[in-house]
Amino acid sequence: MYRKRFTLPALVATVGLLLAGCGDDGSNDAGAGTATETSATEAESNDADVEFSQGMIPHHEQAVEMAQMVPDEGVSPELIELADAIEGAQQPEIDQMTAMLERWGEDAPSDDPHGGHGSGDMEMGGTMSAEDMDALAASSGAEFEEMFLTMMIEHHEGAITMAETELAEGQDSEALELAQTIIDAQQAEITQMEQMLQATGS
Repeated sequence: MYRKRFTLPALVATVGLLLAGCGDDGSNDAGAGTATETSATEAESNDADVEFSQGMIPHHEQAVEMAQMVPDEGVSPELIELADAIEGAQQPEIDQMTAMLERWGEDAPSDDPHGGHGSGDMEMGGTMSAEDMDALAASSGAEFEEMFLTMMIEHHEGAITMAETELAEGQDSEALELAQTIIDAQQAEITQMEQMLQATGS
């Protein structure tokens, strides 16, 4: 029911062989440089960056789950399009945040979109309870559409609050840029969903 070579030129190999013959003396320095770069990368992030990513991943996962619950028929084409946009934007962001955590040497959160908290201390505002998700799954037609829009507006508002906290307290440039992207995209979708609700008379 749910919708679910590049071949390197031979010249590169030749140059590599030539360089290999002169690299022995600098090998220790190269290793030290790599270690320094790694330390610098880790130093660019702080606890707020980690908490943002660990909290936002399950938050996004629930939004994707909700988007996948939108049926192919019985609701407005605009809702189907919105659900596709939410899933299309948030799944890549989940992958990005997972990669950031790996870069920082931190663990991604366990799958628990209904838990209310991420692995860090950040409050996951706007998440739906298991009972909310069951009620959404049991509804259909206009009732489903109204419930989905109401829930997703609240969900987006929670994400924006989390992203604003990251902007205020975070340090990693990639995480800060992602937080601003989330705010811009989800605020625009809130405006759209509010207009959709008004159109239904809710």
